[in-house]
Amino acid sequence: MIRATPQMRDLASRLVTAETGKPKASDPEYPAAFNVCEKLRPHLATLMGNEGFRAVLSRALTVTSAEVKWLAEVQVNVGGAWGGWDKPEAQVAPKELRESGVLLVAQLLGLLVVFIGEKLTLHLVRDVYPEISFEDLNHT
Repeated sequence: MIRATPQMRDLASRLVTAETGKPKASDPEYPAAFNVCEKLRPHLATLMGNEGFRAVLSRALTVTSAEVKWLAEVQVNVGGAWGGWDKPEAQVAPKELRESGVLLVAQLLGLLVVFIGEKLTLHLVRDVYPEISFEDLNHT
């Protein structure tokens, strides 16, 4: 299993924080981490195609759900959108939702680093989130 580095966890935390409080227009309970993935989707789909994006996101979800049991209820549909997260068994406390979201985004970023490299991964994230500083990321 590929583990996300502390640097990717730090970056994931920043991204989830940036999306916290910005609900999806159709649902105010939509998890911030899912917003992060949705914002990254067009850029990543351009690079690797919709199926490639879906495959990487599905893998990140599978790996993360081994640690975060409620994520086992969640699926990535054919279009790359989320399903199953709103089931009663997937309802969790806000703190746990944030922490599990950070793990999911960190795993996605970690997989991207493996497939396309750290430099390109950070470049893509920087394009989507230009307001986030990358200068002081924990480099370990």
